[in-house]
Amino acid sequence: PGTVVAVTHDRYFLDNVAGWILELDRGHGIPWEGNYSSWLLQKEQRLEQEQKAEKAHLRSIQHELEWVRTSPKGRHAKNKARLQRFEELNSVTYQQRAQTSEIYIPPGPRLGDLVIEVKNVSKSYGDTLLYTDLNFNIPRGGIVGVIGPNGAGKTTLFQMLIGREQPTSGQIRIGESVKLGYVDQSRASLNDQNTVWEEVSGGQDSMLVNGLEVQTRKYLGRFNFKGAQQQKRVGDLSGGERNRVHLAKLLAAGSNVLLLDEPTNDLDVETLRALEEALLNFPGCVVVISHDRWFLDRISTHVLAFEGDSKVVWYEGNYSDYEQDQQRRHGTQEPQRIRYKRLR
Repeated sequence: PGTVVAVTHDRYFLDNVAGWILELDRGHGIPWEGNYSSWLLQKEQRLEQEQKAEKAHLRSIQHELEWVRTSPKGRHAKNKARLQRFEELNSVTYQQRAQTSEIYIPPGPRLGDLVIEVKNVSKSYGDTLLYTDLNFNIPRGGIVGVIGPNGAGKTTLFQMLIGREQPTSGQIRIGESVKLGYVDQSRASLNDQNTVWEEVSGGQDSMLVNGLEVQTRKYLGRFNFKGAQQQKRVGDLSGGERNRVHLAKLLAAGSNVLLLDEPTNDLDVETLRALEEALLNFPGCVVVISHDRWFLDRISTHVLAFEGDSKVVWYEGNYSDYEQDQQRRHGTQEPQRIRYKRLR
């Protein structure tokens, strides 16, 4: 037996495999014994202790500040010492906890009874059949996790929903009140030469978000781009930051049905949690392609599973519920490489 050191944001993997977690926080490496769930519990306790310490620190600053305001400075050596102590307490070298990530999804128009209905849909390319007899009906407020191997036809389904491709047979009905918002995984539309502010605002101080005029800088702040961060070049951003710019740019339209293709790529754990909270608070519907099982467990009300051999399963429940159902149907066999049926 050896040792494995893995750098990952996959919380499901960490929960099932990790025996230790090394958290990098404010320039320090903090070791935790246990898996991801254990780390969450231990970190909650540490944050509670930090909050108590920060409150005590704030009280110290307030006491020193009150003295600075009321006492003539520099009159005695003791006063000089107290002033120096205040400067230390209030210095930029005091490390405060980084701000919690935040993602804001503007709500769209109210949905009607019909959202998206797919009836008896098949899709093929040449003599290769991706799937056949696909049926599902997305309810209002539903969050559908789309899972399956690469190449199974998940993105092709999105292309059919937005009308860029047509089904080989069958019918797709989109409700009249539906305003689709499609966030693809390429991010190729981003201009690396623009700043974050320029990329999202088009160089304007205000922008339309769901038809309402808002201050661009305030809107960007809802995606955790604050202050000088808004002036960073897109080309200098990390993968997770580019993802947030992409989301901020495309979500401004105020859609009520979101099609998200691998939105969790490159996001750190804090931002993943922020995205989960944003989706859970979103009043519309979401259809999301993802391989992040922890993410799907937290948000999904339904699962659309591409299981191979051109078979697609619609399941009501989250990822763990679906996984248990799949094991009842197929046993605990290992996943197989995707296979396609041939058209005769």
